[in-house]
Amino acid sequence: MRNNKRTIAIVCGGDSSEHDVSLRSAQGLFSFFDKERYNVYIVDIKGLDWNVELSGGLTAKIDRNDFSFMEDGKKRCFDYAYITIHGTPGENGRLQGYFDLIGLPYSTSGVLVEAMTFDKFVLNQYLRGYGVRVAESLLIRKGYEEMVSDEEVERQIGMPCFVKPAADGSSFGVTKVKNADQLAPAIRKAMMESPEVMVESFLDGTEITQGCYKTREKTVLLPITEVVTSNEFFDYDAKYNGQVQEITPARIAPEIAERVSKVTSHIYDILRCNGIIRIDYIISKDGKISMLEVNTTPGMTATSFIPQQVRAAGLEMKDVLTDIVENQF
Repeated sequence: MRNNKRTIAIVCGGDSSEHDVSLRSAQGLFSFFDKERYNVYIVDIKGLDWNVELSGGLTAKIDRNDFSFMEDGKKRCFDYAYITIHGTPGENGRLQGYFDLIGLPYSTSGVLVEAMTFDKFVLNQYLRGYGVRVAESLLIRKGYEEMVSDEEVERQIGMPCFVKPAADGSSFGVTKVKNADQLAPAIRKAMMESPEVMVESFLDGTEITQGCYKTREKTVLLPITEVVTSNEFFDYDAKYNGQVQEITPARIAPEIAERVSKVTSHIYDILRCNGIIRIDYIISKDGKISMLEVNTTPGMTATSFIPQQVRAAGLEMKDVLTDIVENQF
């Protein structure tokens, strides 16, 4: 029976500051997958050190020529990779390019979409051309900081504003800047995570997030979650140390929820996404919907947004993951 089951690699780790968060998502996914249907392994990659977890606490090296490994004296090959890396190389297209080269199906969108969604500034400019409302922003590149003055930031973006890595996970290197004196240290902090930094206007309103996936047969728009934190913004402590209220379904009018769902579905189609994504928004007091970020490898611990929304929809994570995997075959 074992040989008739697809073999799934949950690929986690990566080279960003969110390496350990990714490991927690992998454990969540491992608990969710249907073990009657799939053989499931966790593969932890960091730099060129790629290892698969075996039973009994053992590990084996991954052969990067074909993403195979040895177990019990036999060569094992994967049928599918479920990528749950938050940051490089799993969220920016690099790992997707590798899997394309060896012909292994995977859970996320392709190289171009991953590269674009990873770079917040590029994504905002691209989606703006399709009529998606986004915050005003400026890009500052390492070595060219002097090309954007504090006065220009104040004039174009205003205060307060956010300074964040343009191409990295969203939990590290982010600062809410309230006056021009705070800009330089905030930019230096962000550049520790990414050589490109985005300065983004502050949007006042209710922060929400919505998951979505599509298969050949159906579109699944999950219930919207409202994000409430007493912190300055939804930072690392709010995300991972419980300093937040996550209310599903969100306390927003049905008409606004319907509009958000249409935007989420529209963005999914514009980008030609694959697998499950999560989009963050700000709803202003006048009902305007502004997109903040598209997450193509959203967190997958038991308490993460997507599992919360799946439960609120009356669905099972096991079935959602099966939908996503089988859509590739």
